Amino acid sequence: MSISVRNTHFCCACVLALSVAVTVVKADDDPSPTDVPEANPARPTVSTPATLPPAGYIQFETGSLGATTSPEFTTRVGVGNVTKLAVDSRLEFFVQTEPYVHSTFGSTPAEIHPGEVFVGTQVVALQGQEAVPTISVSYIRRLYESPAPELDLGTYRQSGAILISNDMRRFHVDSNFIVLEQTDGGVRRAQLAQTLSVSHPLGRFTIAGEIWHFTQPFLRSNAVGLLWAVSYPLRRNLVVDAGFDHGLTSTSTHWESFVGFTYLLPKKLWKD
Repeated sequence: MSISVRNTHFCCACVLALSVAVTVVKADDDPSPTDVPEANPARPTVSTPATLPPAGYIQFETGSLGATTSPEFTTRVGVGNVTKLAVDSRLEFFVQTEPYVHSTFGSTPAEIHPGEVFVGTQVVALQGQEAVPTISVSYIRRLYESPAPELDLGTYRQSGAILISNDMRRFHVDSNFIVLEQTDGGVRRAQLAQTLSVSHPLGRFTIAGEIWHFTQPFLRSNAVGLLWAVSYPLRRNLVVDAGFDHGLTSTSTHWESFVGFTYLLPKKLWKD
């Protein structure tokens, strides 16, 4: 990785660390810990949990991701955020943005662009109880198409997914089955994806491992990867995370590293 990209990635990490520090300081003015509900992080795994954040609270999932060697780039560093709001225990709306993307490809000059913007919703179809898993469905639609290069997963116009989450003894399992619509020069293709994430507590830490698969219809190939991550709750409503992902096929992004946090605003937007 070039010096400029390493410096960019370092700056992104510093910004995220500063953001976490600010939220921790701000938390001194928050209600007592017992009055604040727990955050429900969906990052940093590819899998999205079927469960929702507490209703009436805004949740931010923010992070920086650096990647090397992929079909569309040599190096890529991005800063992204997902803002979520569950209006009740079964319905959530969210906005996904990536305001900063720095990329290089071979010997061409580096490029900086804003990333794509998506909006979506998630609906809980079955509330989990004991051995019965929570099952949800989600829909995502792209609002802005960016010229920035994409990861091996590619870009998509819209997607639908079935999300399944369950607790098995001390293990938590998230699995997604996703159908996406990819576009290229006016040509549309269906993309299929499956993810499986398993996490386990280790003291106050949580260790997660994941395997994921996305078809690549325009490359006539498949992207497959293994992800490992660790997360730690600084407060009930503030969880930090870090990890890496390794692509297993020639058209997968070879390496990705990421760091970020999930923060649930402690003030409820409305009264029950």
